[in-house]
Amino acid sequence: MRKPSWIRSNLPKGGKAESTRKILRGCGLHTVCEEARCPNLGECFSRGTATFMILGDICTRNCGFCAVTKGNPLPIDEEEPFRVAEAVKKFRLKYVVITSVTRDDLEDGGASVFESTIREVKKIESVKGIEVLIPDFKGSEEALAKVVNALPTVINHNLETIKRLYPRVRPMANYERSLNLLRKVKDLNPSIITKSGIMVGLGENKEEVIEVMEDLREANCDIITIGQYLQPTKENLPVERFITPEEFKEYEEIAYSLGFKLAFCAPLVRSSYKAEEVLNLLKEKGDTSNEALP
Repeated sequence: MRKPSWIRSNLPKGGKAESTRKILRGCGLHTVCEEARCPNLGECFSRGTATFMILGDICTRNCGFCAVTKGNPLPIDEEEPFRVAEAVKKFRLKYVVITSVTRDDLEDGGASVFESTIREVKKIESVKGIEVLIPDFKGSEEALAKVVNALPTVINHNLETIKRLYPRVRPMANYERSLNLLRKVKDLNPSIITKSGIMVGLGENKEEVIEVMEDLREANCDIITIGQYLQPTKENLPVERFITPEEFKEYEEIAYSLGFKLAFCAPLVRSSYKAEEVLNLLKEKGDTSNEALP
């Protein structure tokens, strides 16, 4: 489908974007920005920000929307947490976002690497907040507890789409399992902020999107992101429909009416879009007791 006028993204170019790329390559790191072909890559790299992707760059699942390479991953790199911390220090980042591929081949799904990475990044003086976008760890509470106990500021786990479309969009995932993961984070530590996101334009309708929002609020999820699905490669699922900016605005209003603390709903919104706004939210609330802050 031809992209409408409101879908525009900029390619990374010029000094700052190239400098960002060089630092990442020098530290031997992957970013989801590049691997998933994010449309905001140019803007973020030009600001000297990126979402670090740990546990390698090969995913064990076959989601229909994702451009990340699928296959048999390499063994765990024990030095990766230290290299992420090194890059954070070089970028002088205040707010750090870390995600990963899904590693169903590992006993704990890579949770111990998330834990180590969070603890190393917390040692960097500039860091005021850490957000992790985690896989479902196949529903393991023990694995999830490793991440929770490392006390990131935000734990994000994306539902990605509505329940009806899971067999086509996320055939190796489970809607209820993902919801339960978000619910369990709050059970383990209520001070940690939870976050989730979905894509629209895959064949869902308005009522189904609202149902996802209601399910997330029932799970006590604090923040939601909703963005337009864009087909990253010809092998991925096609776009069924482009949602208008007016429709996104309506979703945002509904989200706030349901009680979300933050809602980002727009065509190019992605999981880490304006992620650092969490710090402003905590400051506005006067929440100085949040034990998840570094």
